[in-house]
Amino acid sequence: MPRTATRHRKTAETNIDLTIDLDGSGNSRISTGVGFFDHMLTLFSRHGLFDLNLTAVGDLHVDSHHTVEDTGIVIGEAMKEALGTKEGIRRYGCCYLPMDETLARVVVDLSNRPHLEFRADPATPSAPNFPFSLVEEFCRAIASNLRANIHVELLYGRDGHHIAEAIFKGLARALRDACEKDPRVTGIPSTKEAL
Repeated sequence: MPRTATRHRKTAETNIDLTIDLDGSGNSRISTGVGFFDHMLTLFSRHGLFDLNLTAVGDLHVDSHHTVEDTGIVIGEAMKEALGTKEGIRRYGCCYLPMDETLARVVVDLSNRPHLEFRADPATPSAPNFPFSLVEEFCRAIASNLRANIHVELLYGRDGHHIAEAIFKGLARALRDACEKDPRVTGIPSTKEAL
């Protein structure tokens, strides 16, 4: 059974269309109007092996906050739908992701209990034209709408581009592992028999 989902979300601030295939090969078509965010989402798709088609039109005359947050909301909702009952999945994922001088750790539990723990120095540098705070907002939107427990920690780094890239790639790899089907898992991977 294909693990795919399609989502459309329109508000006064954004208009987003998305399709995702959790069992893809990392192909993507991304257009958000925010060049750096497009780059990060392309990496997210490629390293998560999620096929992702995404078009977002947002109020970029204000800033890119609504576009980034709402895109995270839609991706989280779509991933939750595509996972279905979560039968047979690994549930947990962890990734240490190096990017030159940067090292990030991302850990995921598809627990149906949304929580984001995001640990980075408040003085962490931003990538050019992309505030570092938006990396956290994207992760929070994913966690809340996928209903996942996600821990992100920037262990060290100096370059804002590398820092954001390590987190996006680490999130992709951890989610890929958590979403993956494990042939040894029977039913729901919980002693409660529900997630």
